Amino acid sequence: MNKSSRNSSRERKRLIEQMQQSQARADRRRTIFVVAAAIVVGLAIVAYPAVRLVQDSRDRNASTAELGVAADAAGCDAVVEDKTQGNLDHKPDGTPLTYAVSPPSSGPHYQVPASFERKFYTASDRPAMGNLVHNLEHGYTILWYSEKVAADSDKLRTVEKIAKSYSSSDLSGKFLAAPYQAKDGGPAWPAGKDFALSHWGGGPPEAQKGYRQYCADISGAAVKQFTDKYPATDAPEPNAA
Repeated sequence: MNKSSRNSSRERKRLIEQMQQSQARADRRRTIFVVAAAIVVGLAIVAYPAVRLVQDSRDRNASTAELGVAADAAGCDAVVEDKTQGNLDHKPDGTPLTYAVSPPSSGPHYQVPASFERKFYTASDRPAMGNLVHNLEHGYTILWYSEKVAADSDKLRTVEKIAKSYSSSDLSGKFLAAPYQAKDGGPAWPAGKDFALSHWGGGPPEAQKGYRQYCADISGAAVKQFTDKYPATDAPEPNAA
């Protein structure tokens, strides 16, 4: 092999080694990136429940009356009193149910109420109306919000904070918030009202009343005024969870 051939062979070998080294560096960088990304994703998966726990704890410790707008700025109508219907009228799950008022303040309902621990529902996980009316029979106040509010993340977060400010450790915290949807039917809400509160009052069946109040804006103070006036103890079955 002449000198020119030997030089050419060494040059090819050098180029191949450079390419291999460059590929090795690229592989190392790619491996580091993949590992780093996996660590970040793993930390996020671990951290998210912790963040939610802290957030939920803050919501539970928040003062209900300080959330949202002031009571006199919420545009709330006077409380409406309803004739009740359906005390102890339990229906099999899936039975079509209709209610004379919207949102319901009493009426026939399914066998099982929504969970006591849950305080806030969205359109994707809300129990059936028949389950929620059973909660009313047990002394709950329900804060209903419109589909318009469901699309407003700021309003929705305030609703969630108000709901979670109520205790989930004792029966005084019988409160939940849930969306009211067009498919629920019933009479239309008053114009401009995107929130409603409902409660089923206690006493003998013939003396019971349902209570509803509509508001234009979300107000923790207005919610607290309603729940103070119509407490969980005032219900057909106040001691049931």
